[in-house]
Amino acid sequence: MTQEGFKRKLTAILSADVEGYSRLMGQDEEATVRTLTVYREVLSTLIQQHNGKVLDSPGDNLLAEFVSVVDAVQCAVAVQKEIKARNDELPENRRMQFRIGINLGDVIQEEDRIYGDGVNIAARLEGLAEPGGICISKTAFDHIESKLPYGYEFLGDQAVKNIAKPVGAYRVMLEPRVTIAAEKEATEVVPFWRRKATIVCAIAIFVVIIGVAVWSFYFRTPPIEPASIEKMTYPLSEKPSVAVLPFVNMSGDPEQEYFCDGISDQIISAIAKIPYITVIARTSSFAYKGKSVNVQQIAGDLGVRYILEGSLQRDNENVRINTQLIDAKTGLHLWAENYDRKLDDIFSVQDEICKNIMIALQVKLTVGEVARLMADTADIKAYEKYLQAQDHSRRRTMENSLVARQLAQEAIALDPEYAAAYLQVGWTYLDEVWFGMTKTPSESIAKAEEMAQKAASIRGFGEGENALLSSVHLLKKDLDKAISYAEKAVEQRPNFAYVHFHLAMALRSNGQYDEAILRFKKALQLNPIRPLTYLNNLAWVYFYSKQYGEAISTWNETLERNPDYLFAYMGLTGAYWLNGMEDQARQAAQHVLRINPKFSVGYWEKRSYIKDEESTKQLFDAWRKAGLK
Repeated sequence: MTQEGFKRKLTAILSADVEGYSRLMGQDEEATVRTLTVYREVLSTLIQQHNGKVLDSPGDNLLAEFVSVVDAVQCAVAVQKEIKARNDELPENRRMQFRIGINLGDVIQEEDRIYGDGVNIAARLEGLAEPGGICISKTAFDHIESKLPYGYEFLGDQAVKNIAKPVGAYRVMLEPRVTIAAEKEATEVVPFWRRKATIVCAIAIFVVIIGVAVWSFYFRTPPIEPASIEKMTYPLSEKPSVAVLPFVNMSGDPEQEYFCDGISDQIISAIAKIPYITVIARTSSFAYKGKSVNVQQIAGDLGVRYILEGSLQRDNENVRINTQLIDAKTGLHLWAENYDRKLDDIFSVQDEICKNIMIALQVKLTVGEVARLMADTADIKAYEKYLQAQDHSRRRTMENSLVARQLAQEAIALDPEYAAAYLQVGWTYLDEVWFGMTKTPSESIAKAEEMAQKAASIRGFGEGENALLSSVHLLKKDLDKAISYAEKAVEQRPNFAYVHFHLAMALRSNGQYDEAILRFKKALQLNPIRPLTYLNNLAWVYFYSKQYGEAISTWNETLERNPDYLFAYMGLTGAYWLNGMEDQARQAAQHVLRINPKFSVGYWEKRSYIKDEESTKQLFDAWRKAGLK
């Protein structure tokens, strides 16, 4: 009977409870409640990710509904695998196992609650499930048998409490694709015409199989050879680790390279905001741009398990993006996706790619983390200007820094609320100080700080704002604030190399050399291509901590990759002299003057922001003795 205010609907119901809950509570109530709280959050997150909704969760029970039975079963499998992985880290007597029942049935809905036999059957199936297992009704099985790659075992028709008719039940086997059915009661006699048709079909199928085999042998894409974990240059992180390769420009227009690079860069930035994933820094993964290198080598070079690669083709206002995520350890493709969108929809494509990676790596996102994946601007033209500005800024010359500022300002003109563009302008003002482009360093520093505050007024103090403010206060010689802002940036984005780099810079300036070395090494771990600026500043820490041999070795590594790297020769001049290698010091000094004939020791004396005055004085004295003025 249908009552006013009620409505009926067909829905997929998931019911779960904890096996042996009373026993666990009897042994340790507080520990059980803590574990249950964490596991309930796991279930709720996975249910949300699989398009489900939690309806009730009293005690150790949980009831959820799904529009699709496929979603419900996929969610249940993900839950059991995740709970098993977490249980493996607990003592055996503290492990908590769930039983899950799933039914597709008709229910009555009253506001946010559902009632009826459809719900009761799901609860009874839960009782039939093994600890850590899943049991589904025949009505659910009929909808998913050919849609999911799991095996099923028919348990027969089960008489369950308070349900008039027996319920057909199946156990979900999480790995093999095998369905174990009930034994047939009688052998069917097949007519001759049906047997003849069967023979004809069998011959046709055989021909198709032969054709597929021939095609596979000659034309299929060769399988990806798994990477050797033992031969990796760097040990795999305990967390899922991924390298995002630069997307290939398929547009045939060299001017679109910055756009392809920008897409890859934004995906790296978005993933880096997730504390559960280690993402390799841009400068490391982009070292393979334009090179024909296989997945195993990249994974081995960078010490990652997963590789994201893709291509982008832009045609006026349309864009096509192809992506695939590869597990280098197994050589298997975890997923591949194509996106055909209008250019204005590029931000949602980036978010969708990031979220697909999270699901593929079984990483759980909270609502807040998903929100942080959103772009800063909805103006695609402003976004393009920003990408171009970043491209020029990374070239690290005075001229390119000025071009970057102009482009970032054009982005702001298009979208006055574009916070990232204000930060880009702020970094160019600091470049004026780093490159000696300004006669009034204090004014340049003040403008950089103003840009950081403007960005913060739009979106709050994120890791970008805090990193910029750390460098601002570093140049203002307010080292306590420089460290504080950098620490906040690390807290907000712990898996991004550059925030560790900025904290290391602040710690080094404050004389905390051991801590600075650890931070630089962390930045290098997240960016295993070992960027020159990271190596150079690590060498300076070795220098100030009087580890001259390490400093010399590190600077020479930078010169192997860039024989005109000014800062390396500056450091080597001091390190060689103080290490008693005066001839080598004089040779290094000559290289300094070769690269910058106007080099001035006095300029660096005024600019120094290092707290260790004794070591700084020794450096300047060594420079002068080696021939620098």
